Amino acid sequence: MACLNTLKQEIKTLESVFPKSHERFQIMSASVDELSCRFVGKNGKKYEIHANITETYPSTPPVWFAESEETSVTNAVQILSNTTGRDNHVINQVGILLKELCRLHSLPEPPDVERLRTALDPLRLGGSNEAVAQRMDAEDLDDIDEDEESETEEDLHLDMDEGDANSKNKSEEMDLEHLATLERLRQNQRQDYLKGSVCGSVQATDRLMKELRDIYRSDSFKKGMYSIELVNDSLYEWNIRLMCVDPDSPLHSDLILLKEKEGKDSILLNMLFKESYPFEPPFVRVVHPIISGGYVLVGGAICMELLTKQGWSSAYTVEAVIMQISATLVKGKARIQFQGSGGAGKVCGGQGQYSLARAQQSFKSLVQIHEKNGWFTPPKEDG
Repeated sequence: MACLNTLKQEIKTLESVFPKSHERFQIMSASVDELSCRFVGKNGKKYEIHANITETYPSTPPVWFAESEETSVTNAVQILSNTTGRDNHVINQVGILLKELCRLHSLPEPPDVERLRTALDPLRLGGSNEAVAQRMDAEDLDDIDEDEESETEEDLHLDMDEGDANSKNKSEEMDLEHLATLERLRQNQRQDYLKGSVCGSVQATDRLMKELRDIYRSDSFKKGMYSIELVNDSLYEWNIRLMCVDPDSPLHSDLILLKEKEGKDSILLNMLFKESYPFEPPFVRVVHPIISGGYVLVGGAICMELLTKQGWSSAYTVEAVIMQISATLVKGKARIQFQGSGGAGKVCGGQGQYSLARAQQSFKSLVQIHEKNGWFTPPKEDG
């Protein structure tokens, strides 16, 4: 990432101009790869908005997403993906965002918007965008060329500055194995970008990178409640193993028996993400073992409104989805169907195994039924 020092200055300026006590716009947290903001609308209604600062910044703008689905917020955020030149810089992005939010909410712009133009002049404005970029690159290129290959997730993406102990602590909380995974993914993305063979979308890729970082730091993950494996190192397909469910549930007892019978002690889920993520839910299915009850459908699809476009929110995290699935299996009295128990054929249309195609078809039928008849809370046991 070019111009790291400039970015740090811009972030510090934003935190100074828009502290958490600001009446209209607040910087809640900030680092050189993530920015979390809060816009306070009419009647004090609060809107959470986030930005991921990518490897290609400032050649490309940060990737923004809002937790609210209201058009008065999503339309403002959408504008930020179409900027160029100096408007790609985060300090100008925030200014554009706030102006548009105030316009869409029919609120006066706070005078602090103008302060952004005078508080910091990171680009030495004036001249063409190309000339500005050349000046910036000349200032930072020597340092970046020497250090780029050796920079890690810890010193490039997680530290806002060398004295930011909080960011350092976050990186230190992550195992070296997982830091290495994130670094490998970043290198792969860089190579794909250079080759022009980028998969998915910038928005989905950066959100999924954030999700994976957060999972590696989470207590539930570290306690071994579940594990994550990226299929073929792709951010767009995850295998998730649920290792822990409610110890008082029959499903917990079944997992113990599964370990004795087959040497496996987890429920394997497969999660597929589209390039439209996080604005569309992932497709989730059970891969193994065969389960009856628990709202698990033919082929392994899962009957949950949260996993449909109707019930989904871009604010949901992957870990929250995993935890909700675990709870839903227990709530629905899921039981593992062991070989020879006579239940597998009934559950899976006589095949005794799950498949992606069957799961997708049954989920499509499920959605059509519920769009017609509505959802139930809790959903009926048959989905």
